[in-house]
Amino acid sequence: MNLAASAAVPFETPATRARLLAKAADIHSLAPSVETGPLVLKSGDEVVVRIHAAAVNPSDVKAATGLMPYAVFPRTPGRDFAGTVVAGPSELIGTEVFGSSGDLGIRRDGSHGTHMVVPRDGLVAKPASLSFAEAAGIGVPFVTAIEGFRRAGLPGEGDVVVIMGVNGKVGQAAAQIATWRGARVIGVVRRSETYAGHASARLEIVDASSEDVAERVMALTDGQGATIVFNTVGDPYFAAAHKSLAKLGRQILIAAINPIVDFNIFEFYRGRHSYYGIDTLALSCAETGNVLRELLSGFESGALKTFPVTPAAQFPLERIADAYSAVMSSSRDRVFIMPESAQ
Repeated sequence: MNLAASAAVPFETPATRARLLAKAADIHSLAPSVETGPLVLKSGDEVVVRIHAAAVNPSDVKAATGLMPYAVFPRTPGRDFAGTVVAGPSELIGTEVFGSSGDLGIRRDGSHGTHMVVPRDGLVAKPASLSFAEAAGIGVPFVTAIEGFRRAGLPGEGDVVVIMGVNGKVGQAAAQIATWRGARVIGVVRRSETYAGHASARLEIVDASSEDVAERVMALTDGQGATIVFNTVGDPYFAAAHKSLAKLGRQILIAAINPIVDFNIFEFYRGRHSYYGIDTLALSCAETGNVLRELLSGFESGALKTFPVTPAAQFPLERIADAYSAVMSSSRDRVFIMPESAQ
């Protein structure tokens, strides 16, 4: 598919979209409006996508409450999307696409509406085997996981990957990618539970509520430790991750509850460790599209699987506040906005 052909502009269509007029004081006061008005395509470098499904991420909600200092107001939120191209290069009209971005829904209007304007080099062709909701659910979790591994070094056979918070969406995506590539995965959970996601090999589980995580990881690896620790939680597991690393081990960090941690510099340099901070909000549509394309073969082969789409986690556009509340209530389901009813 050629995504770089010339587009006929301008183009205008009515669109119904969620709008954040100003930052909310907290999640309880978050009340996005739903407005209908013209959406205009002005640039030949962009297309209009009719949205069939859009996932809701914690970052969407955090940005609405002012936790992302670079978020603009007013705007339409939403980073992840799947839909059909309705304006742009003639050969793309009718193409089913999906995508994500660090700027969509944060620094520019995003996907929580019936239509959105997207840079055309950020579009990824949707595999025919995936529904729109399944494709929309890939976005932020898988991009975060693969970007972490790309920065720290992709795992493979012989590597041990410890995933802190393995039952979260990024944790599950990281487990899928690591086992797909042949690595051994040890997943850390906060209470007694099994791994909830898909994997290409069996995961070993460490229950942080009843075991010393670092001691258990060392026991499972005959004292060698982990090649990579993917810390999806941040500071609560920082010390355990630090002590779980092998010589030349790498820790990937994507989140924090408290920004300040104790740091043993001796252990760090004596272990020759490396730490990698991952912020997918820094990725453009084009950069995110390139990351997603790296994963397509995994989804097409079945080695990677999308998150389940449950009826209770699909919300019409007019119930966007309920969808946001579900995400911030730590829903185990991937939450979606399904805007078709607004069209």
